[in-house]
Amino acid sequence: MDCEMNSSHAHAVEISPLCYDFINGSCPKFVYPLLLKVPLYLFFSSVVILTVLGNLFVILTIVHFKQLHMPTNYLVLSLAVTDLLLGGFVMPPSMLRSVETCWYLGPLFCKIHSSVDITLSTASIINLCFISIDRYYAVCQPLLYHSKITPLVTVIMISICWTVSAIVGFGIIFLELNILGIEKFYYENVECEGGCVLFSFHCSFHCSQ
Repeated sequence: MDCEMNSSHAHAVEISPLCYDFINGSCPKFVYPLLLKVPLYLFFSSVVILTVLGNLFVILTIVHFKQLHMPTNYLVLSLAVTDLLLGGFVMPPSMLRSVETCWYLGPLFCKIHSSVDITLSTASIINLCFISIDRYYAVCQPLLYHSKITPLVTVIMISICWTVSAIVGFGIIFLELNILGIEKFYYENVECEGGCVLFSFHCSFHCSQ
C-alpha cells in the first residue's frame, strides 16, 4: 500500500513540474512539447521583429525628411516610439514567459517589466487620443487648426502623455496600488517563485468566483 502511494505521489510530481524544483513556494510549470514550443518561438519572434522594424522605419522616416516635421507627425512619432519600446523591451520577456510558463528574470525585473508595460500601453492609448484630437481640428475645423494645434501644443501633449503614463505605470507597481486592500490574498494565494503576474482587484474577484 505504501509503495502504491509513493509511486502515485512521484507520478503526480512528474506531471506537475515546478519553475524551481528546489525552492519552496515555486510556481507550477506547464511544459509545452518541443514540436509546439519551436513554432511558438518562431511566431512570437517574427511578431517582435516586425513590430520593431515597422516602428523604426516610421521613426527614421519622420526624423529624416524635414517636410514631415509638423505637429501631426510629432504625435505619430511619439506613438511609434511607444510601440518600438513595446516591441523591443516588453514583448521579448513576455514571449519567454508565455512559452516557458515561468519567469526566470527575477522579481525586480518583473516589477520593472510590468511598470514599463503599463507605462507604454497607457502612453499608446493617450497618444491615440491626442492624434484623434489633432485630426478632429484638421477635418472639422480646418481654419482653426493652425492656431489650435501649434508645435508648442504638440510638445505639451507629448509631455503630458509620457508623464502621466510613467506615473501610472510605475506608481501602480512599485507602490503596490494594484493589490491595495487585498495584500493578504495576493501573498497567500497568488505570489510564488517563478511567477510574474500583473494582479489586480478585478483579477482576484474573478479568480475567487
